[in-house]
Amino acid sequence: MLKLLAFAAAMLLFPAYGCSATEREARAFDLHSHIILREHTDLLAKHGAELEETFPLPSWSAEEHLKFMDEAGIETSVLTMPAPQPYYGDAEESRAVVRRINEAAAAVKRAHPGRFLYCAALPLPDVQGAIDEAIYALDVLGADGVKLASNSRGQYLGDEELDPLMEVLNERGAVVIIHPHRPTPYPEKIIETTPLAMYEYTAETTRAVVNMISRDVLKRYPNLKVVVPHAGSFLPLAVPRMQAVLPVFLAQGMLRPVDWEANLSHLYYDLAGDPSPEQIKTLLSITEPGHIMYGSDYPYRPAKICAEGLAAAQERWKADAELAPYAEMFLSENARALFGGGQKINKKE
Repeated sequence: MLKLLAFAAAMLLFPAYGCSATEREARAFDLHSHIILREHTDLLAKHGAELEETFPLPSWSAEEHLKFMDEAGIETSVLTMPAPQPYYGDAEESRAVVRRINEAAAAVKRAHPGRFLYCAALPLPDVQGAIDEAIYALDVLGADGVKLASNSRGQYLGDEELDPLMEVLNERGAVVIIHPHRPTPYPEKIIETTPLAMYEYTAETTRAVVNMISRDVLKRYPNLKVVVPHAGSFLPLAVPRMQAVLPVFLAQGMLRPVDWEANLSHLYYDLAGDPSPEQIKTLLSITEPGHIMYGSDYPYRPAKICAEGLAAAQERWKADAELAPYAEMFLSENARALFGGGQKINKKE
């Protein structure tokens, strides 16, 4: 009954809009898309960092994004700031740019109700600046969550210095969307021949989430709902390995126990990158169907490729006997429940 009420509440938050049946047939909810603003690109140009992530940021506009969504059959998209993290040693500069990005994203959401949600950027590795911005974005701007980089200039998710920020996010029951950034340090010669998106991003995501699990972050901050991109990256392989190896280190007194269930139960996964049914079934070895959600990765992937990928994914899910019962859940229901079904925990007075 609670799940039914949560889903009904989500439907009220994201009603149907006046487009044709063809445009709206799929009614997908896109958990993984990006907003790319001049505030971000201008800062990168100022610091000569346009290729910091080994490829330039693509162009973006709300109008083009909406056109893609209508043609692909996507009802709602969640916007997040892409890599790289806009921090180049000047905390005040980073705070100011991130504030402008979040206010611009909030304006896009207001201008297109029901079509866009956004998860706020934070000016890490400046932890106090990140706390201040999280409070402003969530409590004042009405952000739907926060986006966190796998690492911010070497400060990895799960690191102890981020605990005060996790406490603030936990108080608000925040959705946290992870996005991989260039690893720090990074294998420069390898990256010259193998761009980050081909391998390092999946490894980097896994590295960050493994660090969170090893420190029981999601057990200690149980109100967080953390979204892992790209079908969990390497986690379906890493978690069994960790579980097998941990007892050896426990016996030597070198590590502390990990509450696997408490940590894994708060992880959610997007399907950006069009994973195969076999990959999704492997992901289901560490999670449940209700924690898996569609993602496009627009505009990094061109609109035509994203639309074709979504249509093909739905066909694959429906054609697979094991996945067919969950097709609508993956497409939209799970994400609607994630953003619309839970009562936010109010800030402590």
